[in-house]
Amino acid sequence: MKLHIVGGGPAGLYLAILMKKRDPARQITIYERSKADLTWGWGVVFSDKTLGYLEGSDQIAHERLQQKLVTWNDVVVMLRGEEVRIHGNPFSSIARIEILKILHERCRELDVDLRFETDVGNPESLRDCDLLVGADGINSIVRTTWQDAFEPDLHVASNKYIWLGTPHLFNGLTMAFTDSEAGPFAAHAYRFNDTTSTFIAECTEATWRKAGLNDASEAQTLAYMARVFERELGGQPVLSNASRWINFIRVKNANWHFDNVVLLGDALHTAHFSIGSGTKLAMEDSITLARCLDAETDVGAALAAFETERRPVVDKLQAAAQKSRTWFENFGDKMDQPPVLFAHDNMTRSGRIDMDRLRDADPAFVNAYEAAAGAS
Repeated sequence: MKLHIVGGGPAGLYLAILMKKRDPARQITIYERSKADLTWGWGVVFSDKTLGYLEGSDQIAHERLQQKLVTWNDVVVMLRGEEVRIHGNPFSSIARIEILKILHERCRELDVDLRFETDVGNPESLRDCDLLVGADGINSIVRTTWQDAFEPDLHVASNKYIWLGTPHLFNGLTMAFTDSEAGPFAAHAYRFNDTTSTFIAECTEATWRKAGLNDASEAQTLAYMARVFERELGGQPVLSNASRWINFIRVKNANWHFDNVVLLGDALHTAHFSIGSGTKLAMEDSITLARCLDAETDVGAALAAFETERRPVVDKLQAAAQKSRTWFENFGDKMDQPPVLFAHDNMTRSGRIDMDRLRDADPAFVNAYEAAAGAS
């Protein structure tokens, strides 16, 4: 079997690993436009459930990831500096560049052909294979080339956000909400190694413009965000890695595949960062697709099975992500609540967590919520 994979992110790399591991005779080439050691962003998050999938798929890569993971058990909601901690929420995080290094190493061990700094201008030139995979991200050239076949649906969210880092080490998955002279800001933050945390700041476009961030330089942006979140950051700075203000783009496709071409990861679908990472979704896609390709002798049948199995899971997650995104687009209207009520509102925003689950995880938090709700 001969595979061409466009895109050297976690989706394409992990698919190559699983396919090559199960049959070393497979010819797999990955085409990545960037350098091997280039990545944007900071750390990404995995749930225990996702880590279980990875452990069952490739033990070697899983063990190497485990050595780099930072784990925690709490979600922390901070409202104007007042902290509400909700226990029983295990997650792990890791630097995105560490994931790529581990997956690159594993691909080389399995003799996957990695071609960095290779820009695929015309994916049609790569159709001479059994399967062509478009794992080339949100701006996928594969999806764009055959958009009539895939019928993509891209929706641009209204809030502005920027993916920053900070040397302040957050203890738990932290969501912080604070005021500024221009309006309210939110941040999603978590530690991913011994020295650095991810820090994603978010606000409405009206607040962004009123703050002058639409015209601010990188240095001015970093200074402004450090000042707005000075209390939450403990006076530490925020850091940039080619960071810029963008709008989240929700990606869907009416068709996931045609002939011998299939999409994977962010090229196929996205879910708002407030409920998890695109890396998690991408690698879970790869696990399912590899399993379907192993189970079917016909590529077309395998791609159909992949969509049948995976689409309901993605649809459910995207529906929850839309609720979560909508909540964050209106968080400023909710900030007058007492902190524990606000924290409960935040925790239940997507519909994936209900009172029973909260009570099992942290009965003390639920008791505090019910007392505050009864008093209000």
